[in-house]
Amino acid sequence: MTTLLVASDGGHLAELHDLAPRLGVRDDCVWVTFDSPQSRSLLDGAEVIHVPPASSRDLVGAVRDLVAARRVLRGGRFTRVVSTGASVAASFFLPAVRAGLPCHYIESATRTAGPSLTGRMVARLPRTDLYTQYPSWADGRWRYGGSIFDVYDARELPAQRPVSRVVVTLGTQRYGFPRLLERLVRVVPRSAEVLWQVGATRIPRMPADARRQVPFAELRQAMREADVVVTHAGVGSALTALRAGQRAVYVPRRRRHGEHVDDHQVEMARELDRRQLVLAREADQVTEADLVTASRWTVGIRSEVTPFRWTSPN
Repeated sequence: MTTLLVASDGGHLAELHDLAPRLGVRDDCVWVTFDSPQSRSLLDGAEVIHVPPASSRDLVGAVRDLVAARRVLRGGRFTRVVSTGASVAASFFLPAVRAGLPCHYIESATRTAGPSLTGRMVARLPRTDLYTQYPSWADGRWRYGGSIFDVYDARELPAQRPVSRVVVTLGTQRYGFPRLLERLVRVVPRSAEVLWQVGATRIPRMPADARRQVPFAELRQAMREADVVVTHAGVGSALTALRAGQRAVYVPRRRRHGEHVDDHQVEMARELDRRQLVLAREADQVTEADLVTASRWTVGIRSEVTPFRWTSPN
């Protein structure tokens, strides 16, 4: 059987990439995502089909992906479709269901209390199995399959490290995060070497070496070498930091400040802080002491991890 793995880039792709081995999907798969430095680096060596990018609530982008989906699914090569979202999932599920293919939708780990808009949309489609990463809102339709974060384990180091190398990543989406950048300009030690990926964020006092976007491979390597990582509370940023062995200072965007469309990052930060995988802080509360605290932890991979609990493929 050949599985089509579908996800937008960023956190959705990072989640599906981490989950794929636990789904029993390895060499018999083809990836569908957007063309970006992250997707090219993460999926290097895999068979990848790039489709037009679609942002949140982007109807035009979703229609373009629907057209691409019909083209990709033509010919009967694929036997099932698996996705972690976002809107590209619905674009591919619609023609897949019409072709009689089973579809599996795994809701993002950012959705701690209920399904996303995409999740609610695909839940209306027949032959679609639905999974949540939180047992608290599993029900007769949504099954609890496990969490992408089950594989990680944090431990405190015996000795404190100096904070001399810092990575700051505010994501690359269209929303700025000036509250956090303004705070970090004040609290990051002046002697530290800092990689600043600021995305769309602009403030009057910009760091001289701030970069809108850093190639994914460079960002990943910088995190591995850093003493501490500070990131917005996106799932992709969390996974990148965890893979690099970092317990990041993790700061949620707030809707009331125009930093995102909703407050799902707040719940995400609480969940990962509860697992001790991040140090969650509000943007106006980050201190130099927080950087020191986070630098005293490391994150590793558990030796035994339960496979994702999904239904047997048809």
